[in-house]
Amino acid sequence: MPGLENQFATLVLNAWQGKLEFNLLLGEAEKLEKSGLAPLVAVLYQTWLRRNQTPYNHIVLFNLGTVLFNQADLSGAKEAYLQAMKLAPAFVQPHFNLGLIHEREGKIDAAVEEWRWIDDHVPPNSIEHRPLLLLALNNLGRVLENNKQYGSALDYLTRSLALEAQQPDVIHHWVYLREKQCAWPVYAPVNGVSSELMRQSTSALAMLSLSDDPEAQLAAARHYVEHKLRKNLPRLAATTSYGHNKIRIGYCSSDFCLHPVAMLTAELFELHDRAQFEVYGYCWTQQGHSPLRQRIIDAMDHFERIESLTDEAAAKLIRDQEIDILVDLHGQTLGARADLLAYRPAPIQITYLGLPATTGLPSIDYVIADRFLIPEEYACYYSETPLYMPDVYQVSDRQRKINPAPSRESCKLPAEGFVFCSFNNNYKFTPELFEVWMNILRRVPDSVLWLLADNPWSEINLRNHAKNFGIDPNRLIFAPRVAPEDYLARYAVADLFLDSFPFNAGTTANDALWMGLPVLTLTGRSFASRMAGALLTAADLPELITYDLLSYESKAVELAQSPEHCVRLKAHLQKVRTDGVLFDTPRFVDNLEQHFKRLVTELN
Repeated sequence: MPGLENQFATLVLNAWQGKLEFNLLLGEAEKLEKSGLAPLVAVLYQTWLRRNQTPYNHIVLFNLGTVLFNQADLSGAKEAYLQAMKLAPAFVQPHFNLGLIHEREGKIDAAVEEWRWIDDHVPPNSIEHRPLLLLALNNLGRVLENNKQYGSALDYLTRSLALEAQQPDVIHHWVYLREKQCAWPVYAPVNGVSSELMRQSTSALAMLSLSDDPEAQLAAARHYVEHKLRKNLPRLAATTSYGHNKIRIGYCSSDFCLHPVAMLTAELFELHDRAQFEVYGYCWTQQGHSPLRQRIIDAMDHFERIESLTDEAAAKLIRDQEIDILVDLHGQTLGARADLLAYRPAPIQITYLGLPATTGLPSIDYVIADRFLIPEEYACYYSETPLYMPDVYQVSDRQRKINPAPSRESCKLPAEGFVFCSFNNNYKFTPELFEVWMNILRRVPDSVLWLLADNPWSEINLRNHAKNFGIDPNRLIFAPRVAPEDYLARYAVADLFLDSFPFNAGTTANDALWMGLPVLTLTGRSFASRMAGALLTAADLPELITYDLLSYESKAVELAQSPEHCVRLKAHLQKVRTDGVLFDTPRFVDNLEQHFKRLVTELN
């Protein structure tokens, strides 16, 4: 150590005296950084800049900014980048890094401005700056997608792929953005991207709307696991029971907020038998507070905020708290922490509700299902073992608040005529099913299709698609997003819910049936394409489950032309709500707890 101190002192002295040449400065700084002495690198750079005026000062300022950024000194890094840009206005790299700082600070508009500067000033044929231009375009696509500016996000990613086709991560987002905008066909030609690479790059979540093939969904999940997740992490929990008097259940999620998963599970957490179970919540939710979030916090015996913890630290916390069963409510969806699960912090790990497909995660043992949702002949397409519930896989909340039904006029619906609705996210829509919907409107005069106003790009595209099928686009009515209690009230105005395929309604179908609105579904082979069918089976309404597009279309028209039939279905659903198994949450919780007790017993 004394030798190192002397060497560093000599370096600083030479820098102060103007005797440390630029190339030697970079070499010595690299040595220090490799030795884990980044703070000393910053001191060396700062000393050199103070006493040396050369044509290379902007490069040293940039390097200093990078060192400070890596040391989480954002203000110091920002100052260094700005000085570098002042000395060399055409210097590209500081603009990119300054954008990263603005993003870290939550100043998204400022970040976008920096990356757009690169787009404006770097020619696409610039060999030197092409990698940085690609990064800028990709970051623009990413942050604009996160801010729901889907049109601009897609444009930037399309331009990125035009420069470099072999970018699986970019293709992944590009595909999902086209789904969100109902830009059909989703798999459109782009630059040199092969159809095979496009399929391979499609995320497990995006695949749900594109394929009813459970084998393809398993392949997508395993591709993600193989290429994105860390391997061979140490297992933290033993495979034996802890022997607690009460079984400790941990639920982990970033969706303990106004999210469909939370809306379904709130009462589950409340109803667990505290004489036999102790309930933990592990949360990394970023959203603000809400009554639903507070309700979930209150329902947990222990509520841990783990957003500031690394995956390893969070896994160690779960292990230290000796959780017997860890229930992941994410799967491969936005905000998931698969590496946390890969540490195996609990002896038993289960996936539930988050991803309506197999996760492909080796760290997940079970998936909560029912025999309609995952028939035994399809279980081979799941990396998890199905944990079969006797009635239905989906839990329900009986405490949801509902406002009075709105008028047709206030919903911009016509005073007369049959109202079909589908309040699914628009990315679940496919051209094949949309064509059937247009056939239904054609066959049912004066009917309308009431949809969720998901984003302006999908609304424009859907209206244009309707026009192409010869349907007046004004027969598509778009409802803006509203508070949950107002959203539920809308179902009292509609006549029939038309389900999407191959990605069925999940929470949305539950809401419609709870409100007494019949749901017509099309069932296939995948988890996502069997969700509504599972609910209708539990509701004893098999006549609303169809298995091909022609039957689906015919049944919708038949129901619209037989109003008395819809009235009978609504009356039946009112009985289901009070007396059926579909919404019998205490029964569901008891059945789930029986499974949990059996699994823990089998560990011994």
